[in-house]
Amino acid sequence: MNKDIEIEFSEKAEIFKALAHPTRLFIIHAVKDKIMLVKELTKLVGIDISTMSKHLDILKRHKIIEGKRNKNFIYYRLAIPCVLDFMSCAMKVISKK
Repeated sequence: MNKDIEIEFSEKAEIFKALAHPTRLFIIHAVKDKIMLVKELTKLVGIDISTMSKHLDILKRHKIIEGKRNKNFIYYRLAIPCVLDFMSCAMKVISKK
């Protein structure tokens, strides 16, 4: 495999790593149709704010979600809706087991 191909597939693998946690998948599901505050997500998931912030940071770093600050609040939304296609595909794989 040449270096360009290796870089391309390494970048794709990083996206899968970002999605490879149940909490992050749940966050994506939660913000798919609405904008949510960190406090709302934390309550919904049932984890502390520092843990939630780490999950959100991973998703933001890979541009899967985005946060918009308004005064003291950060509102999160899904930035890449096509990630839901992956989740739909994953459900098809699960149903074939």
